[in-house]
Amino acid sequence: MIFLYSTVALGLGFMLDLIFGDPQGFPHIVRLFGFLISTLERLLWNEKGNNRLNGLVFTLLVLFLCSGIPFLLLFFAYRFHPVLGFFTETFFCYQCISVKDLRVESERVYNALKAGDLEGARFAVSRIVGRDTERLDEAGVTRATVETVAENTSDGVGAPLFYMALGGGAAACFYKAANTMDSMVGYKNNRYIHFGCAAARLDDVLNFLPSRLSALAMIAAAFMVRYDGKGAFRIWRRDRRKHPSPNAAQTEAACAGALGLRLSGPAYYHGVCEGKPEIGDPIHRIEEKDIKRSITLLYGVAFIIFILLMGLRLCLYMAATYTGL
Repeated sequence: MIFLYSTVALGLGFMLDLIFGDPQGFPHIVRLFGFLISTLERLLWNEKGNNRLNGLVFTLLVLFLCSGIPFLLLFFAYRFHPVLGFFTETFFCYQCISVKDLRVESERVYNALKAGDLEGARFAVSRIVGRDTERLDEAGVTRATVETVAENTSDGVGAPLFYMALGGGAAACFYKAANTMDSMVGYKNNRYIHFGCAAARLDDVLNFLPSRLSALAMIAAAFMVRYDGKGAFRIWRRDRRKHPSPNAAQTEAACAGALGLRLSGPAYYHGVCEGKPEIGDPIHRIEEKDIKRSITLLYGVAFIIFILLMGLRLCLYMAATYTGL
């Protein structure tokens, strides 16, 4: 019975995110994770210490707190009453998905570009990307937005849904903690090259399957909305490994192929130009409407993965019920 409650909680959490997203001023579990990560980093990073070991301890502590506490809350909530457990799990699932937020933030960039406000577009895109944005032109702002929508289709949607299907809200919190750590300390610079190593490697492992599932769903979505599905598949097969991360280029390559764009390439981070391989072919000149098209792919992927994973969980529930397990 708890498995059924958990499955319905996953579905309701997904729907709540589509409707409400992240209301301004409303407490959000990922921001809490970010605060905890920053606090533990300040305590454990040591310029003269063994930061590889410190980073491992840091990673384990973050995972223990960010997934252990939700697990205990769910355990005792379900023990007290299944309905309390259901609402608690719905809350965790809702907080771990970011379909609407990704759309809202990327549409801010689109609206600024449509209004001819390049400075406003640069500021808007700086909220969702890690690169330097002050020198980007309109095409650069658009490209950065499409890239982050494509990459976060996996990180913010496909992967959380994948781990919810495997282990409910607590598993989703485990993933979001690891992914948030990677986004905060998983850099190959002097400060984090050793300290963030464990967090970065963990994120690579956790995203290995979800990123590929999301890429395949994006190819299917491209066919469904009449973008270039064949191009999405071709570029995904050709360019999916053109990234320092084994996972980041999976959905980016599929998106580039579906829209007929060339993405990625050199970008500035903290004033330093990092040369990255280009992904896709410049079949079309990039334009602001490509942001909207990438959002369409985002929603297509979200619904495809949601339907697949909900169907899987319901099949498992019916199989367990039928066999008496």
